[in-house]
Amino acid sequence: MKNIVIFSDRDSAQIVDILSKNEEYDVRTKNLDEVKDAQKFNPSAIIFNCAIDKLKDISMVTKLCAPALVIADKFNDDIIFRGDSYDYVTTPIDEKELNLRLKNLLKIKELKETINQVSTTDALTGLHNRKFLHERLEAEISRSKRYDTKLSCLLLDIDFFKVVNDMYGYDWGDVLLKKIAEMLKGFIRKEDILTRYGDEEFIVLLPNTPEENAFLFAERFRREIEKMEFIPAGEEERHPITISGGIASYPFLQNVEEDANTLIRYAEHALYNAKKRGKNKIVMFSQINIEY
Repeated sequence: MKNIVIFSDRDSAQIVDILSKNEEYDVRTKNLDEVKDAQKFNPSAIIFNCAIDKLKDISMVTKLCAPALVIADKFNDDIIFRGDSYDYVTTPIDEKELNLRLKNLLKIKELKETINQVSTTDALTGLHNRKFLHERLEAEISRSKRYDTKLSCLLLDIDFFKVVNDMYGYDWGDVLLKKIAEMLKGFIRKEDILTRYGDEEFIVLLPNTPEENAFLFAERFRREIEKMEFIPAGEEERHPITISGGIASYPFLQNVEEDANTLIRYAEHALYNAKKRGKNKIVMFSQINIEY
C-alpha cells in the first residue's frame, strides 16, 4: 500500500475520488500548514493542492521527504523544491495525466531506493557496506556530540580466516562469513549499525554506548563464536573458529581531531593489539593508552 498525502487549502474531493480508484493507494488529506510534519505521515508521495503564491512560500522552507505532485492553475518554474523529485499537473485536472504523473514519480522513487540499496549493501552477506558506514558515521558522531552521549565502534576480525580459505576453499569461506553475519544480526539492537568492513572484518556502531558496555557486548559475541559449529562438507571434525575485536569510543579522551576516520583508526589499533596478544581477544583502545 502506498501512502498518498494531499496537503491542501481548497477542495480536494476530485483528486481523492480519482486516486481512490487505485486499490494500491491509501489517500489522505491534510491541512496545508501540516506539511512541516509531512514525514510523520510516512508518505510514498505528496500532492500539493493550493495557490501558487502559497506554494512558493512552502518550497522555500520545505525539504521534501517524498516525491511531490503539484496541482497548479498554471506552470511556474520559479518554484524549486529541495529534496526528492516533483512534477506538475495543471487544472482542469485530467484523470489519465494525474495517474500517469503520480505513477512515474512513485516509479522514480522505487528506482532510487533500489539503486541506493544496491550501492550500500554487501552482496555476499546482505549487510551494509563501507560506503553506508561512512555516510552514517559522521551523522552518528554529530548526534553524539549534540546530545552528549557515547558512541562506540567495534571492529571484529575472524581469526585465521585465510587458513579456512586455503584448507577448504573460498566457497566455504563465504559460508563462514554469512554465518557470522547472521549471528551478529541476532546480537545487535535495532539502533545499532552493522557493516561488513573488509574481507573478514565487521564493524558494529553502538550509539549511546560507552566503551565498557561495548566490551561486554563484544565479549558475549566472542564467546558465542567459540561455541559455534563450523564443519565444512567432507570433514568429520568441527573446525575451530575464533574472533578478535577492537573497540574505540567517542568522545575521545585525547585532544585529537574528532572525526569518523579517527574513531575507526583507534578501533583498528585496538584490534591490532588483540591480534598481537594471541587473538581470540577483545581490546579497548583505552587499555592501549594505559599500557603504553
